[in-house]
Amino acid sequence: MKNWVLIVVLLVTGNCASAQVFGCTDPMSTNYNPLATHNDGSCQYASASVQALSTVTLPAEVVETSGLIFSNDTLYTHNDNTDFNLYALDSITGAIIKTLPVAGTTNQDWEEIAQDSDNFYIGDFGNNVSGNRQNLEILKVSKTSVMAGNPIIESIKFSYADQTDFSPTNNNSTDFDCEAMVVSQDSIYLFTKQWISKKTSVYALPKTPGTYIAQFKGTLDVKGLITGATFIEDKKLVVLCGYSGIVTPFLYLLYDFKGYDFLSGNKRKVGVTGIGFHQTEGIATQNGRSYFVSNEHLEKQPFVNVVQKLHRFDLSPFLANYLENFELSIPQNEVRNLVRIYPNPTREIVYIDVDNSIKDQAYFFYDSSGKEVLRGTIVSEHNRIDITKLAGGIYSIKLDKYPEYSYRLFKK
Repeated sequence: MKNWVLIVVLLVTGNCASAQVFGCTDPMSTNYNPLATHNDGSCQYASASVQALSTVTLPAEVVETSGLIFSNDTLYTHNDNTDFNLYALDSITGAIIKTLPVAGTTNQDWEEIAQDSDNFYIGDFGNNVSGNRQNLEILKVSKTSVMAGNPIIESIKFSYADQTDFSPTNNNSTDFDCEAMVVSQDSIYLFTKQWISKKTSVYALPKTPGTYIAQFKGTLDVKGLITGATFIEDKKLVVLCGYSGIVTPFLYLLYDFKGYDFLSGNKRKVGVTGIGFHQTEGIATQNGRSYFVSNEHLEKQPFVNVVQKLHRFDLSPFLANYLENFELSIPQNEVRNLVRIYPNPTREIVYIDVDNSIKDQAYFFYDSSGKEVLRGTIVSEHNRIDITKLAGGIYSIKLDKYPEYSYRLFKK
C-alpha cells in the first residue's frame, strides 16, 4: 500500500512539474522556447537599433533638460540645477506652453521626475561631482498644488545601503550617482548612474516623507550610463535611456518581470542611431510604444556643440507583441489556454492545436498592415497549416469563435 501511495505522489509531482516549463517566452528573442510557460529572464536578443521619427530643438529656457514625464496628456521637463520650474512642452514643436514654479525649495542637482496619480517626485540626487553627497533628496510635490501656483512640498531623504565611504572622489568617478527613478503604488525605485562600472543598480525606498536607507535590489550590466527611466506599472514595462562611449545614446527595455523585480524579466538594449554626441537625459511615454527622449546642450570645443532637443521614437517593433499579449484580459487568457500555436517562429508549417470545443471554426491570418492573407477551418484538435507562400514577418491569427482575441506568429 505504501508503495502505491509513493507511486501516486511521484506521478502527481511529475505532472505538476511538467506543466511548468521555465525558459525564454519572448518570440522576439534568439533563444525563444515556445514550450516555456514561465519567463526565467534568460532571453537573449540580436543587436538592434532605432532612429528618431522626429527631432525638434527645445527653447533656451530648458538648455539643461533633465527629467521628462507625461501627466494628463502634457509633457513636462525641468533643468538639472539652479532652476526651480517645471516646464510644460508642446510635444510636437517643443515650445514651452506653461511654466510651473516649484517655489520654496532648492535645486542642487535635479536629475529626474516621476509621478503617481497625486504627486510629482523630483529627484535631487545627482552625485557626480565628488560622489559623497549626504543630502540626497526626493521632493514630493502635490500636483494640484503646483498647478494652482501654491506648491505643497514634502521631503524624502535617503542614503544608499551599501555606500559606507564618503571620501570625495574625482569628478564623474563614483558608482553612487543617480539620474533615473520610477514610482510604484507604494515605493520609489532608483536606477544608478555608475561611472566606474558602467552598470546600473536598483534601489528601493518608501514614497512617504521621511529619512530612509535605500535598499539594494540588484545590478544590471548596461555597459553605459543610465540617465532616465519611464515606467508603465500595469504593463510591467520599464524603459531606460542613457549613453555610452563617446556619448552614444541607447535605450534599455525591461519587461515581463515579476512584481517589482525589474531585472527578473526580459532585458534588451537597443542602440540609437542618427543622434551621436547627444547626451540623452529624460524619457517619457504614454502608451509604451511611442517615446520621447530629451538631450541637454553639450559643448566640447572645438568639435562638439549639440543644442538641447526633443526626439520621438517608435519602439513598437520591439514591444508591440509583448504589449498586445499582456493586454489580454483574464477571460482572454482562459481562451488562450485552449489554443496552442507552434513552432513559433516557423518557416513553412505551423500547427494549431485546439480544445475540442473550438473545432469547426474558421481561422484567419493577418499581416502587419491588417490585411487578411490566409484563411481556413479548424477541422480537428490537431491542425497542420502550410504557410510557405507567406512572406517573412509578423502575423496575427484570429479564430472565428473569438474574433476579439489574436495570436502572434513569427514567420522566418
